[in-house]
Amino acid sequence: MTAAEMRIQAPEVVEVIDEAELYLRLLPLASARIVELGCGAAAHTRTIAEKGKPASILACEVDSIQHEKNLAVDDLPTVTFRHAGAQAIPAEDGSADIVMMFKSLHHVTVGDMDGVMREIHRVLRPGGLAYISEPVYAGEFNEVVRLFHDEKAVREAAFAALRKAVEQGVLELAGQYFFNTRNNFADFSEFERRILGVTHTQHRLSPELLQTVREKFEGFMGPEAE
Repeated sequence: MTAAEMRIQAPEVVEVIDEAELYLRLLPLASARIVELGCGAAAHTRTIAEKGKPASILACEVDSIQHEKNLAVDDLPTVTFRHAGAQAIPAEDGSADIVMMFKSLHHVTVGDMDGVMREIHRVLRPGGLAYISEPVYAGEFNEVVRLFHDEKAVREAAFAALRKAVEQGVLELAGQYFFNTRNNFADFSEFERRILGVTHTQHRLSPELLQTVREKFEGFMGPEAE
């Protein structure tokens, strides 16, 4: 596949999986030196550490509030948490076997995205792998979130940065994989806590907009909601 053949989404794909199924199958995680950029609350970090059995994970998070919470994690001995962004990865040249980035490239300032691609190239050893997962602008969850936080432009910019990196030889494309995943919320209160209450972005909704979001959310609730 060439850069020109890369696609930003694949509407024909209907498979629903847990993303961990994909990266545990695709990537040689065992004994690998891993850098994770934008680790958030470290959910993937934990899965990788416990199931992938890597030698080490350098888990970077730019949100200082979340990073302080991550430092309290004391049962993942192969993980080191660092307060750092993808623009300046705190790792030596060629020191990583795998770099992983879960739905965080589009959070990088657009003008810095090309630099992030170069930083990933810098820290990867020759033949190392980058796994960069980005959400497509589609689906029921997106229909709710875009009411108060529309990411269409930044997601397009992230895709453009990835394609440019391949075109310019900063990264070599190994493949593209599309899948659907399910977001489970017990109720709108949980949605407020997990989505509206994140610390990396300040969501300030008027009472009227909050009600609109609630109604859209509740319209998708049920066993078939995604």
